[in-house]
Amino acid sequence: MGSSKENIKNFLGQIPLTAEVYWLLRQRGKPISRFSLKHLQAELPGLVKTAKNFRAGAEPGKKVFIFATLHYWIEHAALVGVALAARGHQVTLGYLPYSEWQNPINLFDLRRNNAYAKKVLSPAEEVMRVISLLQVKPDFRPMPDTLHSIVEKVTQYDSQYTMQVEEVDPAEDIYQLRWQRNEAVARVGYNLFHANRPDVVIVPNGSIQELGVIYRLARAMKIPVTTYEFGDQRDRIWLAQDGEVMRQETDGLWRACQDQPLSEHEITEVKELFRARQNGRVWQNFLRLWQDTPSSGGVAARAALKLDERPVVLLATNVLGDSLTLGRQVFTHTMSQWISRTVQYFAGRPDTQLVIRIHPGEVLTHGVSMMDVVHNVLPKLPENIHLIRPKDKVNTYDIVEIADLGLVYTTTVGLEMALGGLPVIVAGQTHYRGRGFTYDPDSWVAYLKQLGTILEDPAAHRLNPTQLEHAWRYAYRFFFSYPLPFPWHLVRCWEDYQEHPLDEVLSEQGWAKYGRTFDYLVGEPIDWRCELARPVEG
Repeated sequence: MGSSKENIKNFLGQIPLTAEVYWLLRQRGKPISRFSLKHLQAELPGLVKTAKNFRAGAEPGKKVFIFATLHYWIEHAALVGVALAARGHQVTLGYLPYSEWQNPINLFDLRRNNAYAKKVLSPAEEVMRVISLLQVKPDFRPMPDTLHSIVEKVTQYDSQYTMQVEEVDPAEDIYQLRWQRNEAVARVGYNLFHANRPDVVIVPNGSIQELGVIYRLARAMKIPVTTYEFGDQRDRIWLAQDGEVMRQETDGLWRACQDQPLSEHEITEVKELFRARQNGRVWQNFLRLWQDTPSSGGVAARAALKLDERPVVLLATNVLGDSLTLGRQVFTHTMSQWISRTVQYFAGRPDTQLVIRIHPGEVLTHGVSMMDVVHNVLPKLPENIHLIRPKDKVNTYDIVEIADLGLVYTTTVGLEMALGGLPVIVAGQTHYRGRGFTYDPDSWVAYLKQLGTILEDPAAHRLNPTQLEHAWRYAYRFFFSYPLPFPWHLVRCWEDYQEHPLDEVLSEQGWAKYGRTFDYLVGEPIDWRCELARPVEG
């Protein structure tokens, strides 16, 4: 019955105006399913009124194209677009009215979503252009190799992200769904950018889904593009210019700050942050806990895990499919392969003790667990290998306290271990790799050689004073300088907006705080030296 109903809806969706009239008469302009823009609908008229007042005296700016899909990104992108329009930029907001990325939607419901979004967004047309990419004519010619490669790469990432796996079968339903949607937006975007080339493209995330396609399309067409995302700090945003923001590229920041010593206050800030992380406390403007188990100390952890005096190696895993792990291979085929071969190595090293800390975030996932990866290699673990499951009430930092060596793929725990002076081997492409305080092999031979060398005398490989100082400098700058001031976090967008309404953000005082970040969004080069001189607010 369900399939028959979907077929009818797909048929009706091909008849002009059917979905739109149904939405208007039967739903009386209300959203369907999860695709709700109610917060934007309530605030947009006032936003536009404020923007018009500021825009009247603004200098003409750039041609800016902002793209979003999914209701929460559309709401946020619209808010950002109105703010940029108020500063004089010629903004086009392009959107796709999908409520979910991983489930199919029939054409009838999609068009109803579109009619609803168009109605909600209509007030914004007084200050910017708003277009649904559903209504842009696609390019039906054979795809150029560049577009084909873009669609293939993003679809691969989408499948990994959705199924939380590393090996993807193109025959899977999710792969086919994501290919269809990614190809469609690639064809539409290709025509759109050829017909009206923007000065800059702004897109959230930029790694996965249609967002990743538009980002890569802009890069391929040599259009400057800014990607943005949010971490766990309020009043802060991550930005990347001509790069994927989820790669957390910090080269420019590190060049500007690596020779700058930290003040006593800055050192104290890092200590306080990590003390909060270790003890499961929310701190300052950070939004979440990193541990749900209070610290009981290294001695207690050693006793609980029955560890003896042999060297302790802590391997901290990532969650499969997380945006911070996609495409981060350096010398391994997959993260799972790295874990498998590492476990095999330590099975032959009874003179050491390997503690594998499965990421606590796995309790929220449905994909392959790293526990399965370990047990596939060794169904029965030898006495020198210990597995800490996601739900186990063990504080990761207690293990760090007694560890002699850290092994990581991309997790930030590697940076935290370095702060304690531990030698850390980094297997994946993470933001702190190559900063001078970790071991960064680029081949299996180098990895296994470094493992063996360090295990011969772990104490001799602890960070020297210069390396330790660099680790602390980097940690401070990554957590306190890399996230730039921004008034509206995605997760609490409309709560933040109540605290920082548009007229306040556009005021002289508000612009002094946030203005440079908005300028960076539209492509003005990020001035890290200027950002380093900015006072850090908690």
